[in-house]
Amino acid sequence: MEKEKTQGQQLAQELLYEPELAADSAASLPEQMNALGGQSLGERAAEFCEGYKAFLDKGKTEREVTAYAAELLQKAGYRAFVPGMALEPGDKVYRINREKCVLAATIGAKPLAEGAHLNIAHIDSPRLDLKPNPLYESADLALLKTHYYGGVRKYQWPTIPLALHGVAYKKDGTRVEICVGEEPGDPVFCITDLLPHLGAEQNDRKLAEGVKAEELNIVVGSLPYEEKELKNRVKLLTMQLLHQKYGITERDFQRAEIEAVPAQNARDVGFDRGLIGAYGQDDRIDAYPALMAEIEAKAPAFTTVCVLTDKEEIGSDGVTGLASMYVFHFLQQLCAAQGADDIACFQHSKCLSADVTAAYDPTFASVFDPQNSTYAGRGVAIAKYTGARGKAAASDASAELVSYFTRLFDAAGVVWQMGEMGKVDQGGGGTVAKYVASHDIDTLDVGVPVLSMHSPFELASKLDIYMAYRAFKAFNEAET
Repeated sequence: MEKEKTQGQQLAQELLYEPELAADSAASLPEQMNALGGQSLGERAAEFCEGYKAFLDKGKTEREVTAYAAELLQKAGYRAFVPGMALEPGDKVYRINREKCVLAATIGAKPLAEGAHLNIAHIDSPRLDLKPNPLYESADLALLKTHYYGGVRKYQWPTIPLALHGVAYKKDGTRVEICVGEEPGDPVFCITDLLPHLGAEQNDRKLAEGVKAEELNIVVGSLPYEEKELKNRVKLLTMQLLHQKYGITERDFQRAEIEAVPAQNARDVGFDRGLIGAYGQDDRIDAYPALMAEIEAKAPAFTTVCVLTDKEEIGSDGVTGLASMYVFHFLQQLCAAQGADDIACFQHSKCLSADVTAAYDPTFASVFDPQNSTYAGRGVAIAKYTGARGKAAASDASAELVSYFTRLFDAAGVVWQMGEMGKVDQGGGGTVAKYVASHDIDTLDVGVPVLSMHSPFELASKLDIYMAYRAFKAFNEAET
């Protein structure tokens, strides 16, 4: 027989908040969350994440993610959006921006003058880009010079297998797709590091300078061209092999976008397989759930819009970043198709700015505020504000907006948590939220907590990924 609770215990249960694991919370969730076709929550999350792992493996770059997303959208019946085309409730349209961004929409029953529901994530990730003139020979090795993209910790990139992905254009304008290091039997590439026996001076460097930017040079060849009289014979053989495979010359590197990324696939992590380890989870971990929720939207009340954007890791600048107008031009053209006032649409719209946050790491506990951190396995994370230190560069959501979304999530059985990215003066980070909010659109940051964020192998909970999907789905299905 269960012991009767004291008055204090009852009061504590009513008034105090004790965080729960997503796995434990499932038992108390609404009926629609428990009715999973005979599957447990963990089984449903694991099943969903198989598609996510395939998404990660097929999309190591923003171009590849865009191409794969377009393929999924076309299979789901989306039509390419043409300005001026007639749009009816339930119609599904999409647009690709410069092969690096995806915009997809399902037209709602309500007119766009009453607003749209936007889920926005980014699909670029920290990486190493090749310099315009990257190839050189030194000490009988052929190497490629790189320029890191986004917030990488440079010491993490040497001595791991790397793959090269990208596009190059020949002198005549012919396009060449490049991908080496991913298929069985492909060679891989690598940045070297000093052996400990000779690392005394390097050991005295600060961690941030342990490996310097100009030391991130990728070894791509070691055998010489057969004619001994020639100079740079290793470089020449490497270039000959590239020309044989792709038809490019050294000058064509200047007309190329080639990225070096970890040559590894997404893997389950832990004896229980509860985590996923992979490169590029920031922020494809939110992009995939947002895209799946959009594809599954059938007859929404509000027009749903999913945006997978580029350039977030370097400030969202450029024509494929959220600081440009491409998303808002798309919304304006959707409004024009209905004869709706785009200003009214923006004013009545809501947006989930989907980006990862830092999961509490017990190994490095000193940089976190445990009471205001987010944790792997406790559900999708809400960040009322991001930014750094004194909320610099933040989009600070109102109490009204937070109330709207948390009530929506609770009703839909979404397990959520709220926190900040570390202690106040430890640093911080930004998202695309401020660029959406600048157009008079109410915006809240949500996303999946990640361990080892920005590293070549990030970790995240399958349950949190699944809850992110359910959050986007609930927003798409909202009636208000």
